[in-house]
Amino acid sequence: MAATNVIDDTRPSLPKDVRPPITSYSPSMWGDIFTSFSLDDKVQEKYAEAIEELKEEARSMLMSKGSTIIEKLILIDTLERLGVGYHFEQEIEDQLREIFRFQSEDKDHDNYDLFTTAVQFRVLRQHRYSVSCNVFNKFKGEGGEFEETLTSDAKGLLSLYEAANVRIHGEDILEDAVAFTTHHLKHMVQQLEPPLQCQVKRALEQPLHRGVAKVEARHYISFYEKQELKNEILLKLAKMDFNYSQNVYKKELHDLFRWKNELDFMSKLPYVRDRLVEGYFWGMAFHFQPQHSYARIAVAKSVLMLTVMDDTYDNYATLEEADLFTEILERWDINEIDRLPDYMKIIYRLILNLYEDYEVEAAKQGKLFAVPYAKETVKQIAKAYNRHTQWFMGGQMPTYDEYIVNTVVTSCIYVFLTVGIPGIKSASEEAIHWLMSQPNKALMASIRVCRHADDVGSDERESKDGNMPTGVDCYAKEYGVSKEETVDKFNELFEEAWKDFNTEWSTEISTTSKDMMEQLLNYARAAEVTYKNGRDGYTNPQKYLAARIAAIFVDPIVI
Repeated sequence: MAATNVIDDTRPSLPKDVRPPITSYSPSMWGDIFTSFSLDDKVQEKYAEAIEELKEEARSMLMSKGSTIIEKLILIDTLERLGVGYHFEQEIEDQLREIFRFQSEDKDHDNYDLFTTAVQFRVLRQHRYSVSCNVFNKFKGEGGEFEETLTSDAKGLLSLYEAANVRIHGEDILEDAVAFTTHHLKHMVQQLEPPLQCQVKRALEQPLHRGVAKVEARHYISFYEKQELKNEILLKLAKMDFNYSQNVYKKELHDLFRWKNELDFMSKLPYVRDRLVEGYFWGMAFHFQPQHSYARIAVAKSVLMLTVMDDTYDNYATLEEADLFTEILERWDINEIDRLPDYMKIIYRLILNLYEDYEVEAAKQGKLFAVPYAKETVKQIAKAYNRHTQWFMGGQMPTYDEYIVNTVVTSCIYVFLTVGIPGIKSASEEAIHWLMSQPNKALMASIRVCRHADDVGSDERESKDGNMPTGVDCYAKEYGVSKEETVDKFNELFEEAWKDFNTEWSTEISTTSKDMMEQLLNYARAAEVTYKNGRDGYTNPQKYLAARIAAIFVDPIVI
């Protein structure tokens, strides 16, 4: 089909001393919510004491010898969905190892209903156990279709829908399950009673496996407390833990705002998106556990740094200035700063100061091995931003393959995964080598999840009203298709990338890469939540991310 609505690449390049068209962004929507916050240590102490007592009761339930396999699986799933599974990581792993080992000896396995079968499949696969999708064959009739009797089982359909979202390539039965469950859940949802109705609506909007863990926990707490058969101990633990964590997040945001305001560089760079809270949301998505404060803050600061760099290259710098900044950053020498224009000196100091602090912390934690890698990721992303600027402001249209190779770097994932290393005890140089290894299939799949969602979500912003081509335009021109067809293709590639990642998640079992794999998963989750369905939640949080951010960082749960 002939292409339509595709930008021509015959436009003239901008002179090297001319600035690009400048895009105006809305100011931060969070006001002084976090700057005025003051942590009450006594309240936190009470939460901590109550949490410890409740944890012991929950641990006793988890380790009970009298529970059946499915009772243990449902308890594990409940703990994790309520957001408190991290307190029992070792106990959960021990239990699942035993469940998986004796799965073949489970005499009741063939009699499990759809709900139970799907829960077992999903929980084991989410914990990287290689389980077969053939367990669902018993729910298909002779014609190969799912049995009609399942269409009235809303709870079972929901469980199958969530299980199907951990599918990998070649699992045709789970491909069928996605279509089957989605169709019937949409058809029946209005007739369901709360809380199941609310749970189905949420799942159709955001599958559990692909959602940000803390956001999904907040939703599940509200569903769980309305269930007749809820466990009051687990519910109270979840609420206490959520509010305790939220206070930690608020304190960290308070400190981040103080840091940003003391630097006062946003007022000097008015063309930059002011999205500190949204950047911290990504830090929380990577590391929601309260003890990972350093990593959360490091990611938040790096998001701000990268936003300043990205918007400078895309939205303000001349071609000449972009080249100069890239060259001087490669030298990484404060003595070179006077060669830069004044506004770029602010950016250069920000970057060097951040990584000077990084080096100090890395030394304290015995992680100095990470410093060269971390600095190199910043140099590489500057080169990639500059390449993008030179292409598009210089009047060129790269091939789609060239564009994709460049966006592997501009995806920011290398920066995000290295900045938090000083705060992660298990991080090793071997883990960094694994991360940087080529080809790293898990890393590339995670990047593609982000890339295909981001390219669609940010297309309108990056196109600058048609003056600057985007990844969507590159693909549309090269393959001779319309923008609408390109968006459909990117959505298809987005789903394929998730299956690629799930495949690696189930098969990459190196202990070296465990924490890195979890971060790759969380990166893909944050990207889906921020950019899926053509939205740019980072640039326009008031439309897409505000409610999620407020639920996690602003509004406590009533206990």
